[in-house]
Amino acid sequence: MNKSQPPSPTAPLRIVVADDNPVVRAGLTALLSTHADIRVVAEATNGHEAQEAARHHRPDVILLDVRMPGMDGIEALPHLVRTAPVMMLTYSGESETVREALRRGAAGYLIHGEFTADELVEAVRDIKRGRSRLTPTAAAALAQANAESPTVAGNLAERLSQVQPGVGQSSSYRSRFQLSRREAEIMDLIASGMNNQQIAATCFISEKTVKNHINRIFAKLHSTSRAEAAAKWLGTAPGYPQDRGDRR
Repeated sequence: MNKSQPPSPTAPLRIVVADDNPVVRAGLTALLSTHADIRVVAEATNGHEAQEAARHHRPDVILLDVRMPGMDGIEALPHLVRTAPVMMLTYSGESETVREALRRGAAGYLIHGEFTADELVEAVRDIKRGRSRLTPTAAAALAQANAESPTVAGNLAERLSQVQPGVGQSSSYRSRFQLSRREAEIMDLIASGMNNQQIAATCFISEKTVKNHINRIFAKLHSTSRAEAAAKWLGTAPGYPQDRGDRR
């Protein structure tokens, strides 16, 4: 049972599910339909059908796969975001695909296998609330973008200033590095590509406080740079392959 509180409005969230795999569509629809505050109003098998469904039903949130026949999710994104927030829900975790989806307006990016059923439901609610969700691989792509092009990544991070990147992260993983809840939150934001100013604005704290937290985080992760800390936190650093599995 989902322990999170549903949003206050009485009208259910109207969802369009776009995925060419009928098993995935059926599973998503069945899962979401078990919650009284969520209703799947249409399913689509490609980008064209997703656009038609969005125009006809005016949904609150669109769940969109990347690889679909005809018009794929990336091509459909700029059209769909004019109607409703779009959250990518896909097996495609390539860095460039993630970054392109975010550049084209996706409000979140969830990769199958990196979230639980409850986390998916809460992510849908968060998208409607104006918050974004990234699973670890998507957050790593944003962190990589920061390393390669800080300006581009900074623009993405600013647009995703209310990102909720904790999807898939367990308390046991936080405790492995002995990070406090606040330090774990800040480490997630570092991994998503945010700079200190953006983290301060997101957490409603001063930049000096952010720097103090980062100093303690680096000490606990035995890291000397943001990139090194992010790699360890996301489980992509050499010697940390088991951590990625623990975070799913």
